[in-house]
Amino acid sequence: MVLDAPATSERSQARTLRQAFSSIPARFAIGVFTLLIAIWTLLLTLPIASKSGTITPLPDALFTAVSAICVTGLTVVEHSSHWSLFGDAVILLGAQIGGIGVLSLASILGLTVTRRLGLKQRLLAQSEANSSRQIGARGQSAASSLGDMRGLLASVALSTLIIEGALMLLMYPQMLLAGYDPLRSLWYSGYMAITTFTNTGFVPMADGLDRFTGNYGFLGIMSLGVFLGAIGFPVIFSLYRYIVDRGWSTHKRFNLHVKLTLVTTIILTLAGWLVIGALEWQNPRTLGAGGVGEALMHSFYTSVMTRSGGFSLIDPSLMNGSTHIVLDMLMFVGGGSASTAGGIKVTTVAVLFLAAMSEARGYQDIQAFGRRIPTEVLRLAVSVVIWGATIVVTATIAITQISGEDLDRVLFEVISGFATCGLTTGLSAELPTSAKIILAATIWAGRVGTVTLASAVAASSRSRLYRLAEERPIVG
Repeated sequence: MVLDAPATSERSQARTLRQAFSSIPARFAIGVFTLLIAIWTLLLTLPIASKSGTITPLPDALFTAVSAICVTGLTVVEHSSHWSLFGDAVILLGAQIGGIGVLSLASILGLTVTRRLGLKQRLLAQSEANSSRQIGARGQSAASSLGDMRGLLASVALSTLIIEGALMLLMYPQMLLAGYDPLRSLWYSGYMAITTFTNTGFVPMADGLDRFTGNYGFLGIMSLGVFLGAIGFPVIFSLYRYIVDRGWSTHKRFNLHVKLTLVTTIILTLAGWLVIGALEWQNPRTLGAGGVGEALMHSFYTSVMTRSGGFSLIDPSLMNGSTHIVLDMLMFVGGGSASTAGGIKVTTVAVLFLAAMSEARGYQDIQAFGRRIPTEVLRLAVSVVIWGATIVVTATIAITQISGEDLDRVLFEVISGFATCGLTTGLSAELPTSAKIILAATIWAGRVGTVTLASAVAASSRSRLYRLAEERPIVG
């Protein structure tokens, strides 16, 4: 039987397009995230999703869906008073899916059903765990190899359940002591455990965190949950392997990614603690209104939450403009790679700092902890910063022009959205509809990741068989 040539050609082209799409995890990630946002938007527009039983306006439902799936926490409606139990459950499920990672979750489900993980599933999972294209032309992997992906996926599922379960158990007594009834305390503690570990920032209580202002135990639990979610699953996986496989008595080396993530995270947290405390120490509207112990705790809590958590005890609109600049920088950096946090990631900043230090010392190679960092990683770090800054600047200009608000407030809101942090001065709810859509797109771009966006545009890396003549421009 002879097949019709045009029909065969069309089927062949369609098959080629499907293969091209499925072979690019970055484009698959963008497609899945966008599809989930569309589904969650429709769910949140249902009358059952609101306490009033009315349909939530489409722009508000879209913004909330983006904020949930992209684990941001920004909202344009009063969260506790607007959404019903159904709406809260939809938002919480979206935060959980977005926090674990769509690709990781899909691979975990596939592994559970088939009890095996194929090469395609490993590549998809690795695109979530190694968003900086750690595998080079020689098949090298800096953070986790293809052989480790099965263990990494298992650690993602296990660590999520264990950490969120532990946080829930620790928070439950605190909820009871705060005056909530047992059933409501169970719901609130489970809700807060998920939104804390996923760094989402949604709070279901009508009075927010006001009851826990002086509760150092509860604030410490929240800070720990946000920290664990922000360091990234590869780091958690490495710490787990270190403890289980080797034990504390051995001297197994952590890989460079783990060291850079932990060291940079600790440095930025401590630096933010000191700077925020110094700038707000005498501000009577923020830290200056309480005692020394409360000021130290609140400044530390703010430093941790600025990295990506988004929970706030102090209204950022009451802070000094100089403090806003510090918060902007911390939010823009964000957390660790392959984590629930956003931003350009701490390893990106670490690589750029190490490159500057190597250049100042006259070294040709970028060095850290006895290892050499390839030039390709530096180029990628520069690209991430440039693309991230471009997105932030473009969104800031557009929203400032549309809303007519002060640059300080708009920039703070845009960076908080891009870094999926969730801190707000209250501007999000005040923005016109068109500005809300722009901010939602900024949140989406920040969660998908600048590297993922760049990888989706370029179907594959291009190599040339020749090199152009070298010529040096004047720099600096």
